[in-house]
Amino acid sequence: MGPSQKPNVCRRLSRRALGFFSRDAGVVQRTNLGILRALVCQESTKFKNVWTTHSKSPIAYERGRIYFDNYRCCVSSTDSSGLLLGFCFYVASEPRKLYEMPKCSKSEKIEDALLWECPVGEMLPNTSDYKSSLIALTAHNWLLRISATTGKVLEKIYLASYCKFRYLSWDTPQEVIAVKSAQNKGSALAQQAGIQQPVLLYLAVFHVLPFSLIGILEINKKIFGSVTDATLSHGILIVMYSSGLVRLYSFQAITEQFMQQKLDLGCACRWGGTTGTVGEAPFGIPCNIKITDTPPLLFEVSSLENAFQIGGHPWHYIITPNKKKQKGVFHICALKDNSLAKNGVQEMECCSLESDWIYFHPDTSGRIIHVGPNQVKVLKLSEVENNSAQHQISEDFVILANREKNKNENLPTVTASGRVVKKSFNLLDDDPEQETFKIVDYEDELDLLSVVAVTQIDAEGKAHLDFHCNEYGTLLKSIPLVESWDVTYSHEVYFDRDLVLHIEQKPSRVFSCYVYQMVCDPGEEEETTNRSCKKDCNSFKF
Repeated sequence: MGPSQKPNVCRRLSRRALGFFSRDAGVVQRTNLGILRALVCQESTKFKNVWTTHSKSPIAYERGRIYFDNYRCCVSSTDSSGLLLGFCFYVASEPRKLYEMPKCSKSEKIEDALLWECPVGEMLPNTSDYKSSLIALTAHNWLLRISATTGKVLEKIYLASYCKFRYLSWDTPQEVIAVKSAQNKGSALAQQAGIQQPVLLYLAVFHVLPFSLIGILEINKKIFGSVTDATLSHGILIVMYSSGLVRLYSFQAITEQFMQQKLDLGCACRWGGTTGTVGEAPFGIPCNIKITDTPPLLFEVSSLENAFQIGGHPWHYIITPNKKKQKGVFHICALKDNSLAKNGVQEMECCSLESDWIYFHPDTSGRIIHVGPNQVKVLKLSEVENNSAQHQISEDFVILANREKNKNENLPTVTASGRVVKKSFNLLDDDPEQETFKIVDYEDELDLLSVVAVTQIDAEGKAHLDFHCNEYGTLLKSIPLVESWDVTYSHEVYFDRDLVLHIEQKPSRVFSCYVYQMVCDPGEEEETTNRSCKKDCNSFKF
């Protein structure tokens, strides 16, 4: 009997597309993504630069879509349906324009946006609600819901005229959004006279799809003191102070205690002697949550530059002690009693111009990622043996930069008389001539860590994107980026399934976008690449 044959990828995908799978509905997606991960990491797979373009306005990326000209134009970065439909060969394809909204005035431009995707298991009022939407905030205080595929405006809400709303964020991802205003500085005359505005900013909070108003909250200095900023995250109002103090309050408790009147979008309302429709111009939405007394405090901590994160299992938080000399030192403490975890002081031994950074791993494993110029540490949080009440920090694995040994040893120098002298010459850990880590991200669907490493070669920098096993840290794939990398520019790199996208901001607000796509069939790859090179990036101009 001969050796057993390996499973045919094409046949497996086809069987799943036809419904030959187990009763677990998620097994189809998980199996397909497992196959995609194998294709991404195999040696013969390449990532080719299929498209490059430039813009004078910021470029944004979200879930396979590239946005230009303040979200007015949307381009689909790839068509990765091949895997889901049962094809095992990937062919590089150029991005295609999905839509381009009509030109608008400066006051009507979109300033910030979030991508909303349909929730599972909820009945929605309209058929269009089951498709992805872009929730956008315009410069003149309109909140829009725009079709992510056509650019058609599906809903619009006028916020208010008493402040300038500027930022969008998720309070609860895909469920609740927070619209934050610019800080109220007051008029120039008031500032010269030393008159301080009591209200620092406003937060408008909505449930999404269908849109429903929770309320608009004002952050008042008469209540919170010398507050410098505030935000909302996972139902928690986070208030920050110039001293480094961070305070947490329950937004639900604030709403229940201080909401003056329940408001419904599209309904008539009388407020302050004026009658209008909530969410329509010019009436807008009144500020209906005004705190008149200090709300119950959930938690407070002092940290350098207000840096504060919560995560882990059980809940822990990360801070930097509130002293400048402690910059680069991180304390990991239990949220329940503020006790420092065993080995909870993390300090990376490095000498560099840029600081190292730390954050809870986004894979919900409770682990912690600590990134320095020459190493990435993945730390795990576990119970101390024989003491379940205390937790400890230990290394799960470490990713090291590929560097020459003895780079910092004394180097010989020959003087004019011919005498050899050893000269001490120490490089910084983030010296551009050494491989240095710049970006670390996590691809949740393929369960891969992506690491951007940069090395200065002669006059230009060269970067490569490495894929590491999220469980063990093993290097699985390395992709060279063809464009040069200037360490003085601002960079963003996205790895999304079979796509790699690099956005670069150059001086004078010139933005560049480089799109790489996975290719598996060398013949098709060459043909498509040649066709793409002929067209270059002139298909779209921004």
